[in-house]
Amino acid sequence: MSPLRLIFMGTPDFAVPSLNALVEAGHEVVCVYSQPPRPAGRGQQVQKSPVHRFAEERGIPVRTPKSLRNAEAQAEFAELKADAAVVAAYGLILPQPVLDAPRLGCLNVHGSLLPRWRGAAPIQRAILAGDDETGITIMQMDVGLDTGAMLLKEAVPITPATTASSLHDELAALGARMIVEALDGIAAGRLTAEPQPEEGVTYAAKLTREDGRLDWTQPASYVERQVRALTPWPGCWFDAPKAEGTERIKVLKAELAPDARTAAPGTVLDDRLTIACAGGAVRLTSVQRPGKGPVDGAAFLRGFDLPPGSRLDGAA
Repeated sequence: MSPLRLIFMGTPDFAVPSLNALVEAGHEVVCVYSQPPRPAGRGQQVQKSPVHRFAEERGIPVRTPKSLRNAEAQAEFAELKADAAVVAAYGLILPQPVLDAPRLGCLNVHGSLLPRWRGAAPIQRAILAGDDETGITIMQMDVGLDTGAMLLKEAVPITPATTASSLHDELAALGARMIVEALDGIAAGRLTAEPQPEEGVTYAAKLTREDGRLDWTQPASYVERQVRALTPWPGCWFDAPKAEGTERIKVLKAELAPDARTAAPGTVLDDRLTIACAGGAVRLTSVQRPGKGPVDGAAFLRGFDLPPGSRLDGAA
């Protein structure tokens, strides 16, 4: 198979393995599109995206338009005369003139088994919902939100140990392998895109910091999934009562407590930071106070006055 002339469009770490795989496969990546550099980190220094940095290290030209809706940006895209564009977590809507410009269209590496979890946060939403599996779909893009016809689909299991970080890395690697396979198949005429089924559509809404608030009125199984799904972003937390006001405590790890006693949701049950939920209880095994390092639940309680029987925020 002769090398294809490609445009790559992506921004975060998730997209880097796909770009690397295309380069390693011998395709000619003529240009990379990524989100503009933005302030990030504690110092709010302006930083280029992971994809931007990767492309520059390999001498690939990078463009960072704020929008692709204007005629000038669309003309610049078309002038690249690409065989195909590969899109992975780019972050901008592609209007029809952009979708139509490459000879083979625009292919998307999406982190779910479509049509389940269309949208911005499919990895986290799949864990949070308690799904048994998720995967990668390689999709021929159209103007809808992840509604295009499917070229390839491959599943991976979600286990009780799966975290957002581990699933992110697994799907990023899987997507990298699959996009190379999809391009070879579509260029050779071996792959035919199949429309997505109309049943089973769900939407993976964008995450906010408020999504990380632990709700003790939920079942313990949900709260435990919340910690696995939303660490490191947006992060999970609760407000612990103090003599004056409250202190926001980050929760980095949690486990289901097998010996849970019946108590009102939000009740501290022991000296290991086991918290009653609507059904069962969770033990918070790694927590972090503002400005301090992570500690286990018992160590936290030795330095914070929260005896058994105390009630936390989020309780009804």
